[in-house]
Amino acid sequence: MKQRIFYLIILLFLFKYSAAQSINNNSKSEGTNMSKTKKVTGIGGFFFKSKDPKLMRDWYAKNLGLVTNEYGSLFEFRLTDNPDKKGYLQWSPFEEKTNYFEPSQKEFMINYRVENLETLLEQLKKDGVTICDTIETYEYGKFLHIMDPEGNKIELWEPVDTPFTQQFEGETTH
Repeated sequence: MKQRIFYLIILLFLFKYSAAQSINNNSKSEGTNMSKTKKVTGIGGFFFKSKDPKLMRDWYAKNLGLVTNEYGSLFEFRLTDNPDKKGYLQWSPFEEKTNYFEPSQKEFMINYRVENLETLLEQLKKDGVTICDTIETYEYGKFLHIMDPEGNKIELWEPVDTPFTQQFEGETTH
């Protein structure tokens, strides 16, 4: 009986090891993004077209408690990898006729927080992704716009969060 249990444990171990190796090999051979390099680290913002952005900011402030300013609302959170540091997400209604979302014809645009934007740009070019512009650098980070296969413009942001902490302390939505 003990011998059967011993063999069963050995078989389970071998099966588990074999399955793990198979999954690992499949993910490498299928070209999935299982590398250690992070690409998107979170949502950096949500932008949408509006007939009256001021009315929308005021409505969300009054009815849902967002702390708003002329740009929308800045949501504050703690970074998972470093909980002592703050991160930010921008929620912004744009004028209905904005051309900021072009060449997309969609009513919204998502901003993703990323790491190593220059390296990511080179990989996106190699992968044939449509690049809309060049990297622009500001005190609060680097930005680049790309298009997804369905025509959605995407804003990539390598953030520098400290200017937001300094400028908007106590004026963010938690």
